Amino acid sequence: MSNSLSALDLAALLCSRLCHDLVSPVGAVNNGLEVLAEEKSEEMREIAQDLVSKSARQASAKLQFARIAFGAAGSAGAEIDLGDAEAVARGYFEGEKADLDWQLPRLYQAKNKVKLMLNLLVIALTAVPRGGRISIEFADAENTGFVIRAEGPMARIPPAAQVIAADGGGEAADAHTIQPVYTGLLAEAAGLAVSFAEDGETVTIRAV
Repeated sequence: MSNSLSALDLAALLCSRLCHDLVSPVGAVNNGLEVLAEEKSEEMREIAQDLVSKSARQASAKLQFARIAFGAAGSAGAEIDLGDAEAVARGYFEGEKADLDWQLPRLYQAKNKVKLMLNLLVIALTAVPRGGRISIEFADAENTGFVIRAEGPMARIPPAAQVIAADGGGEAADAHTIQPVYTGLLAEAAGLAVSFAEDGETVTIRAV
C-alpha cells in the first residue's frame, strides 16, 4: 500500500465516510420527530416512534463501531478486548442483511489487528449483497492470523479487494474507497497480508 495519501486527506476522507454512514439513520430520526410534532393520528405517531427508536439505535451502533474500527481506541501499542469488538460488530450487523457468526474467544489482541478485523467484516458484507452468513475465526492455534468467510447467494470477491492490493491506491481515494484503503494500511501496520478467494457461494478473506 502506497504512502501517497497524506495524513490530512486520510483524516478528511474517513470523516466523510463516517458522515455518509450516519446521514441516513440521523435523517430518519429527524423525520420521525417532525411527524411526532405534527401528526395527530395515534397510528402514525406509533409508526414515527418506531422509526425514531430504530434509527437512533442504528446511529448509535454505527458510532460505537466507528470508535473502534476507525478511532484511536487507546494509546499507541494498546490492546483491545475482543469481547468489546464483538459487541460493536453485532450492533453494526443488526442493520445489515447478513448474520454474524463470531467464533473468536474473549481475549486481548493488538489494536491494529482488531481494527483490521472490524474493517474486513465491513468489506465482507459487500461480498454477499443479498445477505447470508459471515463468520470470523482465528487461522491458527497461536491466534496470529484470522479468517473471515462470507457465504450467501451471488457471493463474489468485492471490488475493495483490488483497492487493498493496489500499489498506490491512496492516490485515487475518495469517500467511497477510503475504507478499503484504510484497511490496507491497517494490514501493513498489523504485519498481516490480506488475500481473497472465491469458491461457489463462499468468499474467504485471510489475514495471515
